[in-house]
Amino acid sequence: MAKLLGIDVGSTTVKVCVLGEEGKILYSSYVRHFSRVKECVLGELEKIRPISDTFKACITGSAGLGIAQRGKIPFVQEVQAAYGAIRKLYPDTDAAVELGGEDAKIIFVTGGTEQRMNGSCAGGTGAFIDQMATLLNLTVEEMDALALKAERVYPIASRCGVFAKSDIQPLLNQGASKADIAASIFQAVVDQTVSGLAQGRRIKGKVLFLGGPLFFLKALRKAFKTTLGLDDAHAIFPDTAPCFMSIGAAMYANEEREESLEELASRLSVVSDGENIAVGEPLFASQEEYN
Repeated sequence: MAKLLGIDVGSTTVKVCVLGEEGKILYSSYVRHFSRVKECVLGELEKIRPISDTFKACITGSAGLGIAQRGKIPFVQEVQAAYGAIRKLYPDTDAAVELGGEDAKIIFVTGGTEQRMNGSCAGGTGAFIDQMATLLNLTVEEMDALALKAERVYPIASRCGVFAKSDIQPLLNQGASKADIAASIFQAVVDQTVSGLAQGRRIKGKVLFLGGPLFFLKALRKAFKTTLGLDDAHAIFPDTAPCFMSIGAAMYANEEREESLEELASRLSVVSDGENIAVGEPLFASQEEYN
């Protein structure tokens, strides 16, 4: 059986997954690309070389369409990739919440399938959390640890980083503890997701939580569980959460043709740095056309 390769190119990270027989995960990774998308993807392809010489491949992710088009690799939309993996791996899921670097999404599975995703603003996502940690002069890990010690939560806007800073700076000036502010930031992310995406539809039953922030940040997990009133049996945080979309992409790759890793790498290597995240052709093909 051909090995299945899924590549999830997000706004801040690259996730890669290789599936073998019966969907067994042979390799998975989650790395920040720091806007060097092509180099990061090629680096991950080097790591999977010992697994096989040939793969069926598929790309997904908010920043994956451009590199998929120019590398001539099949692409699947990330919500579709997530939905396919959910139906296969967690068929009893009622809803899924996923937070990425600059996007958030909710997939309702039961009670009428519905998929909702935020717009182009990064408010209430991983990038927002990074910004707030910088404002507090903390690492994200330090902010997470502090938030677990909080004694109270303040209302903070998370729709926009500028608004959030306007709420946080007075609290710092008034001597509010960083632990309380950290917990307030995570609660703001939860409120933004629930109010902005759920829009009145209840997130209930068995809920799957996906994405890097919801896997690595315990305080964010706690805030979601408390807000939604979920116990441990209904709040599912899978070990595969950070690379879940790449698993879905690998599943979709099963319908594609098998090709060598060398061929995949050579096509990706000719993608120029400026084309990593582009999703369409230039408006003008030349200076003459522009004139």
